[in-house]
Amino acid sequence: MNPDDDQPTDDSYDEADENFVSKSQRKREATAAQELGRKLLELDIDALRSIELPDNLLAALEEARRIKKHGALKRQLQFIGKIMRKLDLEPVEAAYNQLSNHYQQDIRQFHHIEKWRDRLLAEGDTALGALLEEAPQADRQHLRQLIRQSRKESQANKPPKSAREIFRYLRELLG
Repeated sequence: MNPDDDQPTDDSYDEADENFVSKSQRKREATAAQELGRKLLELDIDALRSIELPDNLLAALEEARRIKKHGALKRQLQFIGKIMRKLDLEPVEAAYNQLSNHYQQDIRQFHHIEKWRDRLLAEGDTALGALLEEAPQADRQHLRQLIRQSRKESQANKPPKSAREIFRYLRELLG
């Protein structure tokens, strides 16, 4: 091969070279960066600002929130991915996972409390006994009174005021 050509010689193309990154690997990394950017858009703005992000990335994410058209949003996400390719993604991804895990825990706790409320309304004293095993500091009389009121409201087709009070009480108790 002629040394004046810009073509690589066989000895310059060595996959064993530790600095070598294949085109496929670069594409996977770019896609991962863009996907992380898409996930960051799902966070609320305060959570997003709690992550240490460069100002240009934060501005691009805020701009993407305002975009409504699909094509423009897709281009903005590509731009966000381009910015993110220049960053070390590990701390950003760790912060995102910590924030999203926090939300998942909140959702699990919410569902746990809802199940207890529904179970108390459906089973009455049986469920109340089980709740007292999990949370012995619960006020049995107060919960019985709320359960009775909730059943009366339900039979009279009134708004579920007492059921909401049970939920609030359980949130304080189990939260």
